[in-house]
Order: sequence, then structure tokens, then C-alpha cells
Amino acid sequence: MSKSEIGVTILGCGTVGGGVAALLLQQRKLIRRRTGLDLVLRHVAERDTSKHVVPGAPFCTDAAAAIDDPKTDIVVELIGGTGVAAEFIERALRLGKPVVTANKSLLALRGPELFALAKKNGTCIGFEASCAGGIPIINALVHGLVANRIEALVGIVNGTCNFILTQMTQRGVSYAEALAEAQKAGFAEADPTLDVSGRDAAQKLAILAGLAFNVSVAERDISVSGIDSLQEADLKFAGELGYVIKLLAIAQREKKEKISLRVHPTLVHKGDQLAGVGGSFNAVSVYGHAVGHVLFYGRGAGRTPTASAVVSDVVQIALGVAPLAFKQLNLLPANAKVDLLPFGELSSRYYLRLTARDEPGVLAQVTKVLGAHRISLSAVLQQEAGASRFVPVVITTHLAREGDMQKALSQINRLAALQPPAVCLRIIDAPKEFAGG
Repeated sequence: MSKSEIGVTILGCGTVGGGVAALLLQQRKLIRRRTGLDLVLRHVAERDTSKHVVPGAPFCTDAAAAIDDPKTDIVVELIGGTGVAAEFIERALRLGKPVVTANKSLLALRGPELFALAKKNGTCIGFEASCAGGIPIINALVHGLVANRIEALVGIVNGTCNFILTQMTQRGVSYAEALAEAQKAGFAEADPTLDVSGRDAAQKLAILAGLAFNVSVAERDISVSGIDSLQEADLKFAGELGYVIKLLAIAQREKKEKISLRVHPTLVHKGDQLAGVGGSFNAVSVYGHAVGHVLFYGRGAGRTPTASAVVSDVVQIALGVAPLAFKQLNLLPANAKVDLLPFGELSSRYYLRLTARDEPGVLAQVTKVLGAHRISLSAVLQQEAGASRFVPVVITTHLAREGDMQKALSQINRLAALQPPAVCLRIIDAPKEFAGG
């Protein structure tokens, strides 16, 4: 933008919206000193007047009028969801006004369409805050790693799930107790379904994978399972085997240029950097052919980390850097559909926990079934029988096809000497050239 005074309108004054308003007001002089730009907060549009709690912020209740105001140069959408937020974003874009958003759900659903609308009207969309909070992963994929052929992206991108798993692993509390603590600490919503089901991570992965592989990815393209059915026993046994369990979002280039996309609880070796990411922190490992392995780590959510990412986009737009890049770069191209690897063709190592009758020959029955499906064992962990006639048996495997494992599980669960269902989780190994740092 050519002028030095830039008018900013914020739509929504929840946790993040309030943080952005406060940051713009508090750091106005600092930003002006660093950039030569005067970012003027023109409007904070919020229908719920109980949220008007940022001192000095110019509140209003008419979002449409705030967008239309000639003094509004940049619109920041922080309402969330795929309904009215989409309407306001479209309104701003049709007026040729740039938009900054943290709305991962909307971008995962309609990103290519909205990007095309922005380009048609000669403007742009900033969306750094949509994935991994304050971590500048979008900027890294779009700019810093632009010369790299990305081979894989593996991330902890949901702070709620990571907090819950950290509490369960380190303190031995139950899932229900850890979830209650996450809600009390403000990391989880009253209805945590979007987070614990894995859908939040899948929406973020749709955006990140689209940028990494220069394709259009939808949430429905991603195989998803969450942490809501995880049992404390599996975190314990994983630890005994040298692993921790994390909810990972994984996008990987496979044979014949197909892409595998999945979100699921995963056993991560304790020597991997992702294993040490605790609490509500996020981290994303990116593997590029030239740069090798780079790790982006930081606060994945929250009022001020996310506000930091939003204001960064506002500044980049005001400087004129973002509009030029948005116009030139081919981001989330609508005509480049992702060539998916069918989930059944995925190759992985596996963790199996069986509840077996304490009698001779049971393990032989299991290994016979696995062998018939070309699945070989890597390790076996079995505890001595106590008062119960059944004992847990934990098996890890070498690489196997997902489809073969599912067929084997179907047979294993029908064995008379086992109590179904068997627990099956995937194990991830870092690429060999990066393993061990």
C-alpha cells in the first residue's frame, strides 16, 4: 500500500480478536518505528457487547458497515466458522480489500475458491494464523522453502490434544482427567470434539499439505482418527518400548508422486524431536530435498501467539510485500487436485496390544495370522500373568501395508484365545538420512 496510515478493521472480539486489538494498540509506535507505517485500528466489530473489553478499542456492532468504511484498508476476520465469516470475507474481497484470517475451517473447505476471488479483485488473503498459532510455518512453506521439493511434513498441530497426551504420559492421569484439566486451563472448549476427534488437525493439514505439495487438498481427503479412544495402558506400554504417543498430522510424498495424508495417534521414538514437544506447544517437521530436515516449534494457540501471527500478516500486507507475493505465487491451485495414495496402500510399522488367554500356543496363532499377511514381528512385550486368566501382549512390527494389517486384525479379533478388539496404532520412523539429527 502506498500510504503510510493504514486503517484496520477487526471482525470478532473473542480470545484472538481481543488479542489482536490489544497488540495493535499497544505496539502502534513500535510498528511505526520499525516499518514507517501507522496502523490505525478503525473498528472492532462484535455483536456481543459483553466482549467489548479492550481499553481504547473503537467497538461497533455493524460488521458490514465497518468493512465498507472507506477508511478501512485491511479487514481481519476472527469470527471463525464457515457461515457469516465467509460472507464478510467475500464482501471485503469484492471491494478489493485484503483480508487476514485465522479461519482454518473455512480455508480447508473453500480456500482455493476464496483465493481465486481475491486474485480476481486484485487483492490478497493473509492466513499465517490459521495453522500452528504463532509459528511462522505458512511463511516458511511459501517463501523460505520455495526452492525445495518437499518430501514430507509431520506435525503436532493441535495444542489441546498434545496437552492431554502430555498429562496422561507424564502424570499417569486418565483421558477424562486430562481433558478436564485442559478445559480448566483454557486449552480445550466445553465441547472438545473438533480437537480430540482429529478434525482440527486435519483441517490444518489440508492447508499445510496444499502449500507443501502445491495441490488442492480438502479435509475429506485425509484419513483421520483422534485421541478420544486412547487408553492409558497403551501410553504406558509405548513408554516401555521407548516411544511416546502423539497425535500427528502427516503428509508424505510416496511412490509415483502420490501423496499420503493422515491424522492419527502415533508412536514416536523418544529420540525424535517431536517426542519432546509437551503441553500445548506445537511443532512441525518439514523434509525438503535441499534444506534437509527443519523443525518449527512454538506456541500453537492462544491469545497472544495467534495475535502475533495475525499482526505479522497485517504488516506484510501494509508494506505491499504480501499482495505482490499473493499475485505471483500459485497457492492452493483449484485445478491441481491431490493424487492421493489410497489409505490401504500405506506402509507403516505397527503397535498391537492383544488381551490373550494365558495358555500355550496363543502367540503362535497370532504370528501365523500375521505371517499369512506378510507382516513380520519386530518386538514382543508380555507381562507375567496375575490373578487374571488374560494377559496383555504387545507386538511391534516391521513395515507392512495398511490393507494387510486390517485384514490380519479382522482374523486376530476372531481368535478364541483373545479378548477383542486388539488395539492397533501406527509407529513413525524419521527418514534415515535425518534420524538422530
